[in-house]
Amino acid sequence: MSEFDANRDYFPVRSTVKHAKNFSLRYEKSYQVLTVNQPYPNGKPETYVLLRCGAPRPDIAGATVVETPIRSLYSGSTTHLPLLADLGRLDLLSGVSTASFVVNADARARIEAGRVTEYGANNMIDTEKVIVGKPDVVMTGGTDEAEYAALRGTGIPVVANAEWLESTPLGRAEWLKVMAALTGDEQKAGEVFERIERDYQAVAAKAAGVRPRAEVLPGSLRQGTWNMPAGGSYASTLLRDAGATYPWAGSPDTGTLQLSFEEVYAKAGTIGIWLVDSPWQTLADARAADPRHEQLAAVGTGRVWTPSKVVGPQGGNDYWERGVTRPDLVLSDLVAIVHPQLMPGYETTFYRQVAR
Repeated sequence: MSEFDANRDYFPVRSTVKHAKNFSLRYEKSYQVLTVNQPYPNGKPETYVLLRCGAPRPDIAGATVVETPIRSLYSGSTTHLPLLADLGRLDLLSGVSTASFVVNADARARIEAGRVTEYGANNMIDTEKVIVGKPDVVMTGGTDEAEYAALRGTGIPVVANAEWLESTPLGRAEWLKVMAALTGDEQKAGEVFERIERDYQAVAAKAAGVRPRAEVLPGSLRQGTWNMPAGGSYASTLLRDAGATYPWAGSPDTGTLQLSFEEVYAKAGTIGIWLVDSPWQTLADARAADPRHEQLAAVGTGRVWTPSKVVGPQGGNDYWERGVTRPDLVLSDLVAIVHPQLMPGYETTFYRQVAR
């Protein structure tokens, strides 16, 4: 923008936040104020001034200034990629933390063509690569890393994306509007999110009246501990909206419960549907992982499902990439699994049944 017009409103279309609790957007004529309430677990709020090029900088203490619309982005999480894709802005992607995790075909093509730099392999941010790349923004994956402070010291804006701390599926998906604030695509973001919201609510309405709720067993063992979604968590909300329940659905926590196999078996051993976190190909893999799995009724029924239907060429899982921002599709999968009569002929997007 060559000349700034103080009388012009540079935001004729403005996003409104309906479901997300971890960020807010405030609009002025020539800039937006983005506040991320918790940029990482227990982190203090961070404020960013998203300034239209050429506009004078407002005096907001402690705020990071980002000139928008941005022209390049270094992404700290694959969950950012569908946000760019839905806005038609994958051309802005110039860096990814770990290339092997990427599933999106267009993003992979950019990586293979040398247009995207890998800057965080082996969970270590290479600050020199980032500084050389000079991105307009480095977007975090909702964690706190010492290297981010070093990058801020060089003048590279670091913007927190902590969608994973939202406890509702639509709240996570609404972080599309944060990306749109950076790229200047508020209108497109509103259209995309409204479709996701409408489709999610329509599927949830199908399952709302089904009684009894289907009993499911979520989670799986990791190094001897069963990670069970707590009742106030994102995963629990999805299951509730799918017309499902499980023995820990009433727990008030928002995170994950750490349980023993014996605790799980005592309350859920007879449940006939198991939604695992492991990418097993067959039930033999489940038995090999831990012989006690044989005791679970779901292994006997064969109704064991894993969200690993689409895996990239280097092992990245589309459920952890696109699934986070498309809860309408995840919910449709879950309803088709637990209440197949409601979704006749439906083909799942992310989940597949583990073969016997």
